[in-house]
Amino acid sequence: MEIQIAVAKINKFSSSESGDSVEIIERPNGGLSVVMADGQTDGNGIKAISTMVVRKVISLLSDGVRDGAAARATADFLYTERKGQASSTLNIFSVDLETSTLVITRNNPNPVITAYGEKIYILGEESRPIGLDRETRSWITEIPLEYNMTAVMYTDGLRLAGSSYGESMDLQSSLQCLLEEEGASPQFIADSLLEQAYKLDQSRPVEDMSIVVLRVSAQTGDGVRRMNVRLPI
Repeated sequence: MEIQIAVAKINKFSSSESGDSVEIIERPNGGLSVVMADGQTDGNGIKAISTMVVRKVISLLSDGVRDGAAARATADFLYTERKGQASSTLNIFSVDLETSTLVITRNNPNPVITAYGEKIYILGEESRPIGLDRETRSWITEIPLEYNMTAVMYTDGLRLAGSSYGESMDLQSSLQCLLEEEGASPQFIADSLLEQAYKLDQSRPVEDMSIVVLRVSAQTGDGVRRMNVRLPI
């Protein structure tokens, strides 16, 4: 099997800086982790918040700290650093090769969408952002890595797409249609969902948009690990 991860993101309209941060790292005992955060505050500096959260989580994961403990420590750190005056959503996808599982950690009201083949499952248990109080807990689940499995996490921009114009985005149905297309890559899925949200906002996103798509394919390839990044400037 082969793990494929794609990220697509765009800034809020007329904003030069995104409050969303996404990073991918290799885990010390094998596998990969994708960390996504969406900074939220009444003032400026939302990028600083999401960057601080992502870097803190990555630092802990790199030291071998488990995902749940890393999320909890980061929550305490953000609360202490900003005295409860700022918050951030936090999502972690971790491909753990020791257990052959995908560990999903979520502090985000938006659900995580998973699929096996074309069958969709919504992981939408109640979950709150970190940073507002010390009692915040992460929602964590672990699912086996299986061929043709897909997992999707995203920030508020996709959920709110079209809301200013009386429309809404049905991510579940959109993903279902994309999965029915033969050979749909994670990047194709991520780009297609982002494009749909962008059009619903009439090309003027009301919020920063970020989406991460992880898929398990049967492809084994040549054993070379690759990562492609595109940054418009």
